[in-house]
Amino acid sequence: MKPILRDFPDTFETERLTIRSPRPGDGPELNAALRESWAELKPWMVWAKEDPPSLAASEARVRTAYSNFITRKDLTLHLYLKGTDTLVGSSGLHRFEWSVPRFEIGYWVRTRFAGRGYITEAVAGITDFAFGVLDAERVEIHCAHNNQRSAAIPRRLGYRHEGTLRAYRRHHLTNELVDQMVFAVLKEEWPGRAL
Repeated sequence: MKPILRDFPDTFETERLTIRSPRPGDGPELNAALRESWAELKPWMVWAKEDPPSLAASEARVRTAYSNFITRKDLTLHLYLKGTDTLVGSSGLHRFEWSVPRFEIGYWVRTRFAGRGYITEAVAGITDFAFGVLDAERVEIHCAHNNQRSAAIPRRLGYRHEGTLRAYRRHHLTNELVDQMVFAVLKEEWPGRAL
């Protein structure tokens, strides 16, 4: 089946979060979250190279993400406090291969919500969604070898550290070679946690 013909929901919930695809009009809230969190995001996110984006750039970003979600090219997911329009962070299923199916989860948290378990909760819910709704066989998480806060999420959820890819890419700010850790969980290893 062509990916664009796959039907699945664009919204689901965990205990404290509404997790949904970006939508037109989400730009102002995304922009506020990015501006608040830019200093923490810049060392880790390859797209955080320069100054925080403008309001127009943030709106363009959510509209592109919305389009990619509908066409099944990329599945960005925004994390909102349940019952509010307050953005906690962003995640999603990226760099996937529908023929397996295999997905990679990425994530970032808004500074004021860091350290409260929201990203762990979101990743558990997104992993459930990948296995239970998208029929994934494998879900991966990649992060820089020295990003211990990011690496704590898959470890906490029982993902297996499959290895560290040495000199995997250039750092987006320093151009130094960076090692990357790869964590993964298979369908038969995942007990189902959040949905």
